[in-house]
Amino acid sequence: MKSKLYLLLFSLLFAWSCKTPEARRPVEVKSGSSINESVERNKERFALEEKDINQLMEKDSLNQYITSEQGFWYYYNIQNPTETELADFGDIVEFEYEVKDLNGNSIYTKEELGKQKYRMEKEELISGLREGLKIMKEGETVTFIFPSYKAYGYYGDLEKIGVNMPIISTVTVLNIEQNN
Repeated sequence: MKSKLYLLLFSLLFAWSCKTPEARRPVEVKSGSSINESVERNKERFALEEKDINQLMEKDSLNQYITSEQGFWYYYNIQNPTETELADFGDIVEFEYEVKDLNGNSIYTKEELGKQKYRMEKEELISGLREGLKIMKEGETVTFIFPSYKAYGYYGDLEKIGVNMPIISTVTVLNIEQNN
């Protein structure tokens, strides 16, 4: 009798222990609301930046601004209609540029920054400038207005460009060395 009882107890214990494991549930559930709040703050910030940029463009009746699909605005200071080559992946672009705030105050001059060489899509560069160089030909000078998310974003450059600061950058492409 005892052996049957032990056998029954052992069988029940064995059957109960073969149950599939259940995932542990978190003690506290986060809803993701901080992400949603961040998205809303960024939308509000961009709307304010865009308003300031639109006011700047309305005041500037001398230049014809073009809105890019990448989220920035620009106009040609010097256009080179005879040149046909645009920089492509891996090409080396030599350029110089300056950076100003939306009030036109100089942040970095061409002399401070010097001539730059950039291998297209293979080196780090702010996204607005990287995309801007793609639409420029050798010998052209273009003035770009970059919202903060296309410029130095949330951190700035940790020197002269502040947090979430839109910028104006005038860029001259000096040379495009094609990658064979």
